[in-house]
Amino acid sequence: MIKNQKILKEMAQERISRLLGMAKARTLDKRGSDALSKRYVGIAKKIVSHYKMPKGRQMKAEVCGSCDSVLVPGINCSVRLASSYGYIVYRCRCGAEKHVMYREAASKGFGSATAFDRASKSHRD
Repeated sequence: MIKNQKILKEMAQERISRLLGMAKARTLDKRGSDALSKRYVGIAKKIVSHYKMPKGRQMKAEVCGSCDSVLVPGINCSVRLASSYGYIVYRCRCGAEKHVMYREAASKGFGSATAFDRASKSHRD
């Protein structure tokens, strides 16, 4: 039974990645509405909840949490860099924001100063 569960989760992961790829392709294809892309993302979320799997890195990074649309910079979201805080802000059309940390020092609460910056300031004094 354990072996079957492992195979089922692998198949579910393949389906999720394929659905997210199809959703991204549909979003990049500017001919129609975004409804089919959102449907693909909804099906992928149902698979994740059915098999009690964690959301993958791809789903967390590329999908808006409030409107289920695939975030493609320049098409349906804007991107800005909050360099003083060390994160990237993705703003969807629906108004929701997603913050992705890119600097380790900022995520640990040190603000914008890295360990190198702090050492050089104390060395100058």
